Amino acid sequence: MNNKTYAGIEDQYSKLDNSKIVLIPVPYDGTSTWQKGADKGPEAFLNASENMELYDIETETEVYKQGVFLAEAVTENKSPELMVDAVHKEVKKYIKKNKFVTTFGGEHSISIGTIRAFNECFDSLTVLQLDAHADLRKSYQGSKCNHACALYEASQSTNLIQVGIRSMDVIETTVMDKDKTYFAHEMAEDDNWMDSAIDQMTDDVYITIDLDAFDPSIMPSTGTPEPGGLLWFETLEFLRQVFEEKNVVGFDIVELCPNPKEKSSDFLAAKLYYKMLTYKFLNEEVEDDYDSNFNDTVSGLNKFSKYNDDDDN
Repeated sequence: MNNKTYAGIEDQYSKLDNSKIVLIPVPYDGTSTWQKGADKGPEAFLNASENMELYDIETETEVYKQGVFLAEAVTENKSPELMVDAVHKEVKKYIKKNKFVTTFGGEHSISIGTIRAFNECFDSLTVLQLDAHADLRKSYQGSKCNHACALYEASQSTNLIQVGIRSMDVIETTVMDKDKTYFAHEMAEDDNWMDSAIDQMTDDVYITIDLDAFDPSIMPSTGTPEPGGLLWFETLEFLRQVFEEKNVVGFDIVELCPNPKEKSSDFLAAKLYYKMLTYKFLNEEVEDDYDSNFNDTVSGLNKFSKYNDDDDN
């Protein structure tokens, strides 16, 4: 990737010391099983961001002035397990620097590492998943770090809320908490699903968005499109409500599979990322210090002591 800064912003808003936000690209596509190309997602997203106007009409703000540091991409691809470890280490490093850490994939398996890092640093974490697929298989094709397993670990160790689900294997029904799962066909008939989902969240929320959560009519460029997905304004309404009522501690966006002949998906991903930052920092002045409120105590970080934790440097 040749991008020097996020969205081409000036140096004064892109240096690590001056930035409240960190963006980590993860161009990984090692376990996808249908359409390949998610490894090209971060570059397409960044290119679209450079052509996006940065004044948000809805909120009358310019969130990039909070500072967005574009970190080096995580390029480990020898195995999905090594990739997850590398993402985990990189994300946790920036959480400990008191940054609002965001990640852009790549396929959904990258989220295993991001969620693991946040779960180690925040007590009673809710993971909010927007997705067409449940991604709850314990292992798939010989790996626990397959994209089909992206949320299994979170289902066992966090308060997982799944939104937009409309495709899954029967084995996943043995893992899924249906009381915390909002199926697309039910959401279409339930005007209260947003409030219900938020009511089930703890205070600290991490958001993972697979872009196939959106209907393919507005997001065709993803590896596994499914009909019956979310539309733009209902998604923004839900996300803004989550950001207003909860402490969103970080997020990732995954599964952009860019098509050279179809650029609207790249721009949707770019706009979605920027809107989420806008909602997060809506009531913060640029001069205010950012406090991520992460837990650096032994008890907080011990929840996953079986994983390598030599990432303090």
